[in-house]
Amino acid sequence: MSKVASKVLKPESLLKKEAHIKSDDQIKADKLAKKEDFKAKQKVIYARAKKYAREYKAQRNNIRNQVRQAKESGNFFVPAQPKLAFVIRTKGINKLAPKPRKILQLLRLLQINNGVFVRLTKATKQMLQLIEPYVTYGEPSLKTIKEIIYKRGHGKVKGQRIRLSDNAIVEKNLGKYGIICLEDIVHEIATVGPHFKQVSNFLWPVKLSSPNGGFKGKKAVHFIMGGESGDRETAINSLVKKMN
Repeated sequence: MSKVASKVLKPESLLKKEAHIKSDDQIKADKLAKKEDFKAKQKVIYARAKKYAREYKAQRNNIRNQVRQAKESGNFFVPAQPKLAFVIRTKGINKLAPKPRKILQLLRLLQINNGVFVRLTKATKQMLQLIEPYVTYGEPSLKTIKEIIYKRGHGKVKGQRIRLSDNAIVEKNLGKYGIICLEDIVHEIATVGPHFKQVSNFLWPVKLSSPNGGFKGKKAVHFIMGGESGDRETAINSLVKKMN
């Protein structure tokens, strides 16, 4: 009798059952691996959040110390020029000249009450001056940045506006820059980090609501003259709170 003939042939139903058992085992193994990977990432995210919290606290303490030292020596503390602005479009397209229209397009401010984070450079400051009658802007606080991103943050994924409800979305699109969670996005925006451009381009323009009680002054008049347009410095935070 040949070796082949001596083998016991298993019924096809038994072979299918064994294959199914192997498949179930593989599924369980994959689920366990994903669970372990998730736990590991959560530890990394938590560690980063703690690190950023210490960094923000150190910055605040440093500014307080500088203010106190200046006061004790009889001098004035002059804070550094802001590197970041949050820009909100306040007016529509009526009587809009081609140049301001183009700048608004470049900044992706295509609708009223849309807002974007802008790195302040010589070029962007000139652009903001040209569109001042149509926008208002200022220096957002860390609290404002967090509230905007966590409450109204959306990302651009394959041309679509996707809610940033999961860190996996952030990691998939910005992981190559070492940005894997919302805290990383907040930190990159707040500090105007090396990947600010990539992060700001990934973030969809923020869609804000009309402010509670509406705008009090004329939109085309500058803020310092009782209107709503132009640079309002840190007062942008109170406006965002009314619109967020």
